[in-house]
Amino acid sequence: MASSAADLVVGVDGSDAALTAVRWAARAAAARRRGLRLVHATEELPVAYPHTGGNFEELYELVGARGQRLLEAARAAVAEVAPDVKPEVVLRPEQPAEGLLAESETAAMIVLGTPGQSAAARVLLGSASLALAAHAKCPVALIRPHVAEDEPPVDGPVIVGVDGTPASEDAIAVAFDEASWRGAPLVAVHAWHDTFLAGLFEEGRRTMDGDAIEQSAQELLDERLAGWQEQYPDVHVERLVQRGRPAQALLDLADRAQLLVVGSRGRSGLAALALGSTSQAVMSHALCPVVVARGGTRPAGHAE
Repeated sequence: MASSAADLVVGVDGSDAALTAVRWAARAAAARRRGLRLVHATEELPVAYPHTGGNFEELYELVGARGQRLLEAARAAVAEVAPDVKPEVVLRPEQPAEGLLAESETAAMIVLGTPGQSAAARVLLGSASLALAAHAKCPVALIRPHVAEDEPPVDGPVIVGVDGTPASEDAIAVAFDEASWRGAPLVAVHAWHDTFLAGLFEEGRRTMDGDAIEQSAQELLDERLAGWQEQYPDVHVERLVQRGRPAQALLDLADRAQLLVVGSRGRSGLAALALGSTSQAVMSHALCPVVVARGGTRPAGHAE
């Protein structure tokens, strides 16, 4: 059965991080009045798996049975936090990235669990998460347990990075939508890399006018946000222009946020290149949930 555009889709792999993502998505599905689809994609079996005796049919049955157990555990996690949500469970016989990319064609949002981390030892993402964030047809949410507790934060602002590119336009659309249904303020951030620009001006034997650049950055931010406040009059917006690396500015704010939204360039066949360094950094290190929106993705919004 194909998922409808109303579904939030969660990748289920049996990890504690995936169950955290399931609970986060279940609450979101209940609040947005959307369907929830729990998907387990089986790993590809090696040709010469040891101790099988060549009985691949039995091995595939075991893999399928394990997948069903993981999906039932995820269904139970949904019932704990959102008993009115009745999720669909789906077992896909393919690689996780491949299966979830197919799901993204019609999903409202793909939700993935990522490992918990401490501020002193933040971990990098796996290749499947990078591939989905770079190439999914809908927004992708990356959820990890918060440092101080098992569940991600549910208060604080929504943060969005704005850099003037088409990718940040998609992020702005998603961020306003997320802030609206959450009843949360929105902080729109544009950071300009003063050290990098100073080096360029020095090479060109010119003096950098930091005040003029900051004014230009403020104008860019105002221009990119123009019109969105009219569409979302319920969302209180704070505009923030900062000097420094964009990734660091966003990460500093993410520590007190309930959600961080960034864009993905979506132009390259290589996941890392399609995402860009800022998106990769916040995906890997932010302590709050991160939503990645790439060109053409749809905000999850409320169900009609």
